[in-house]
Amino acid sequence: MRRRILFLSFLIGLITGGCQKKGTPLPNASQVKVTLREVGHQVLKSQEDTTSLVLPVKQLSSEAFSLQFENNLRVDPTILQNEIEAAIDRNGLPPNYLVEVLSCETGEVAYSYQRLRDSEKDIVPCGGRILPSDCYDIQLHFIATQTTGNEPLFFVLVFLVIAFVVFVFVSRYFTTPHEDHHEESLELGRFRFYPEQHKLVKESEEIPLSNKECELLTILSANPNQVVTREELTKRVWEDNGVIVGRSLDTYISKLRKKLQSDEGISILNVHGVGYKLIHN
Repeated sequence: MRRRILFLSFLIGLITGGCQKKGTPLPNASQVKVTLREVGHQVLKSQEDTTSLVLPVKQLSSEAFSLQFENNLRVDPTILQNEIEAAIDRNGLPPNYLVEVLSCETGEVAYSYQRLRDSEKDIVPCGGRILPSDCYDIQLHFIATQTTGNEPLFFVLVFLVIAFVVFVFVSRYFTTPHEDHHEESLELGRFRFYPEQHKLVKESEEIPLSNKECELLTILSANPNQVVTREELTKRVWEDNGVIVGRSLDTYISKLRKKLQSDEGISILNVHGVGYKLIHN
C-alpha cells in the first residue's frame, strides 16, 4: 500500500510540474457590479422605463453575480444578449460566461445562454421569444478556462493516474467484504418517501415531487406531529437561496396536501399564524 501511495504521488508531481497551466483571471467584483447595473439600465431603457430601480447587484460567488429589478419586466433575449456582450467588451471583463434568467418565484431557469471565446462553442438558443412580464433574477457566471503547456504529456499522465486509481479500487473491492446498500426511504402512513429520487410511492403508484415539495416534506417528516414555523420553512427552502418567497410556501403546501390526500391517516395541519405540522399515525 505504501508503494502505491508513493507511485501515485510521483505521477501527480509529474503532472503539476511538467504541465504548466494558465487560467483566466477572476473578474473584479466591483467592475462586474458596475457593468451589470449598466446592463440593467439599458434593459429598462429598452422598455421605456425611466422610473423603476435596478436593485443592488449581489455577488453569489467569486465568478457569479445576480441582477434584479424593483418591478416586474419583460425580457427580450436578443436585447439582453446584445447589452451584456457590449458591456463586457466595453469594460474588459472575461469573455467566457454563462447567463441564466431565473424566475424569482420558483428559481427555475426561464432562459439561458453561453458565450465562449471560441464562437463555435457558443450555446445561444433562439432569440425573439420575449419572456412575459414577471420578476426575474438575471445571473452572470464567468467560466474559467485553462491551457496547458504540454498537452500530450498531460493527457498521458492523467490516463496513468486514472488507471492506477481504478486498479486500487478494483483490487480493494474484490478483497474487502461489502454489503448491498439500499437507498434510504421513509414510511409516511401508506406512502414511502424517497427524498433522493423526489418521489412518493404508494403500492405500485409513484408520485413525483418537485424540488421545493421534496424539501418541505423532508423538513416536516423529520419533525412528525410537531409544529414547524413558517419562518424556519421559508428560510431553509427559499431565503438561503436569495429568492423572494411571497405566497410560495402556502402554494407548495397545498400541492403536497393533494398528493397525500389518498391516505386519510396523514395530513398537513395549518397552525394559524405559526406554521405547519405533519400529522400521521
